Amino acid sequence: MELKLKRPIIFFDLETTGVDVARDRIVEISVVKVMPDGEKIIKTRRLNPTIPIPKEASEIHHIYDEDVKDCLTFRQIAKSLRDFMEGCDFGGFNSNRFDLPVLAEEFLRAEVDIDLRNRRYIDVQNIFHKKEERTLVAAYRFYCDKELGDAAHGAEADTLATYEVLKAQLDRYDDLENDVDFLSKFSTRNNCADFAGRIIYDDNGVEVFAFGKYKGQSVEKVFEKEPSYYDWIQQGDFPQYTKKVFTEIRLRAIQTKKF
Repeated sequence: MELKLKRPIIFFDLETTGVDVARDRIVEISVVKVMPDGEKIIKTRRLNPTIPIPKEASEIHHIYDEDVKDCLTFRQIAKSLRDFMEGCDFGGFNSNRFDLPVLAEEFLRAEVDIDLRNRRYIDVQNIFHKKEERTLVAAYRFYCDKELGDAAHGAEADTLATYEVLKAQLDRYDDLENDVDFLSKFSTRNNCADFAGRIIYDDNGVEVFAFGKYKGQSVEKVFEKEPSYYDWIQQGDFPQYTKKVFTEIRLRAIQTKKF
């Protein structure tokens, strides 16, 4: 079943130097831009992460320092990538928990402003886990009757497989609506205010902490009661995008004279 789209959607996958959202870098990115008329625009690029690629990571995605030493950096492609993604929704496999936070960090690191609010995010892995509890390789086999084989963990192969899996999921499950808004809500585990899931919305739409001693408490009220907690977060090992959201909440409160 083909997706019903009101605006383009970007399916993407990243290969990285590791799994630390705040510190690791992209070594390969593949995007499949699907237009409302069904046209697909595929772009895949390897990147110089500007830091060494650990052996453990290279053994998974088979990309080594020598392979990317002459490649462009993310900073060099950031503006063109932002323009390519302008006005698009997003889809991926485990993208809400990993790929999107890493991408947001890279844009911030490159000092390129991209508005990732008011988008829809479809995480195909979450749909799969709610329905079958498997991995991407198994999902591709289960839904599409195909094998990823040696192509697994290649950004482009994983991205195209994810897009095919979503279409097959729509064919298989009658209760999945062919609507980006529905799929975005269905595939989101938590209503997060940041990509790393450190800030979530409560039932009243208020941003609350999802970690630490103030878990479940209003971010605004905590900062009002204990301003030093904001300073601790800004100096801590949190993703830059998460720090940015904390700052926006703090500034909003200041502007409304909450503290």
